[in-house]
Amino acid sequence: MIEILKAILFGIVEGVTEWLPISSTGHMILLDEFIKLDVSPEFYSLFQVVIQLGAIMAVVILFWNDFFPFGKKDNPYPLAKDGLLSYVKVDKVVLWIKILVACIPAAVVGVLFDEQLEAMFYNYQTVSIALIVFGIAFIVIENRNAHQHSRIHSLRNITIQTALLIGVFQLIAAIFPGTSRSGATIVGALLLGVSRTVAAEFTFFLAIPVMFGASLLKIVKFGLSFTMQEATILIVGMVVAFVVSVFVIKFLMSYIKKHDFKVFGWYRIVLGIIVLVYFMFLG
Repeated sequence: MIEILKAILFGIVEGVTEWLPISSTGHMILLDEFIKLDVSPEFYSLFQVVIQLGAIMAVVILFWNDFFPFGKKDNPYPLAKDGLLSYVKVDKVVLWIKILVACIPAAVVGVLFDEQLEAMFYNYQTVSIALIVFGIAFIVIENRNAHQHSRIHSLRNITIQTALLIGVFQLIAAIFPGTSRSGATIVGALLLGVSRTVAAEFTFFLAIPVMFGASLLKIVKFGLSFTMQEATILIVGMVVAFVVSVFVIKFLMSYIKKHDFKVFGWYRIVLGIIVLVYFMFLG
């Protein structure tokens, strides 16, 4: 029962921190320091990644009509007037091309160097520095953008080149834990002139292939030989992450319509300092 309660807590933290640009990894490291799951190191490594499937299902359900490329109803851009091709939504297909292009850098590096990168950079020093650096980046970029107008206000206006450049920022998050995948892609998008709401939406959509791919990679390496306790912990964590993610995504999309990301920048800086000080002197 205690392990189930821990899984619920991990699910809550995942659901909140996966979508807010504050680094789920940084929070998971702190949480693991105080509340350790009684599982094998191999399963815990898998749990930290696969629990994200619950979070990503929230995006799939909330934004289904915004990215699903098939359907006759409300299809202003059919591939053909009649037949099966009339069910293909050209604008959504183009969106998926942009998403997949943006995922190429992180996918290539993840498949080739996943274990090496985790061994090299998965430590409190990297996490704390990444938290602070990207926290400062949020504040600096938002201060700059206060005097400029965004030039990209629709997903349709994101070019293939812009998508690839956003993908390079996502690669930074794949290499350096604590950067925050959503934080890195939002910072990149803002730098490229994308509006806050479009930057957040594109970040959410990028998470779909990235998280499914990362989870599949971990499951292939770990296998499907879960104990009953491990399976229960994983399912509970995923379900809680899904429910919490629904509320957090709705909150964030509403919040950034009237506010900027600077509050998250300041939060990251404070958290980075806390992580650094704690592990240097107390951990």
